[in-house]
Amino acid sequence: MSKPRALIVRTAGTNCDFETEFALKKNGGQVDKVHVNRIIEKPSLLRQYQIMVFAGGFSYGDYISAGKIVSNLVLNKFRDAMTEFVGAKKLLIGICNGFQILVKTGLLPLSRNNFRQSATLMNNDSGSFICKWVGLSVNPESIFTRNLPRDIELPIAHAEGKFYADEVTLEGLEENKQVVLRYRDNPNGSLNDIAGIVDETGRILGMMPHPERFCLAEQYPQKSDRDHLAVAGDIIFRNAVGYFD
Repeated sequence: MSKPRALIVRTAGTNCDFETEFALKKNGGQVDKVHVNRIIEKPSLLRQYQIMVFAGGFSYGDYISAGKIVSNLVLNKFRDAMTEFVGAKKLLIGICNGFQILVKTGLLPLSRNNFRQSATLMNNDSGSFICKWVGLSVNPESIFTRNLPRDIELPIAHAEGKFYADEVTLEGLEENKQVVLRYRDNPNGSLNDIAGIVDETGRILGMMPHPERFCLAEQYPQKSDRDHLAVAGDIIFRNAVGYFD
């Protein structure tokens, strides 16, 4: 069977595309890094891929707010192509800045919401950029988190990571079991400790922690613990690529 093809969307300010490419290739994917302008020029490019990733970084310097400019490009330049991609039951992943993009396009929490924004990621309660490893509790009942242990660790690096939504939206996320990752010691004030969610189909993932930064045991900072800790990022990408087996 041919390897699934993955598209990593790049923009000015994207800085996690090479790590994401490594993670996908390591687990059997074919990968292209494509600037968002090329997609704007030819939206039908998306038909060639089974996995699409909005990688981490600071797209367009997070001018206005994190991910806002790219979300506007999606909405105004290739919304129909995104609708087709999602409708074809492919996988869409947003990591950190990519999560911010997917929330601000309205593809998360509900992809059926016709691109209406119903949540956001806002400034950390601390008012500061946070860069550290965090503990996470896992809901393993999703395409992306299956085979993960209940407790994992991943690094975060963000200034606008506080997940915020109204009470009705939060209740829906909980009832539908769309929260797949929660902070064990909430670093940014996210409501319900939310670190990662999927849409109602389970095929769109948004998460603030960086799985692409923990795909090798050697990336974990505490050498003495490496043999006892699941390489969580590697498992997440393996699940994504393996979905198409």
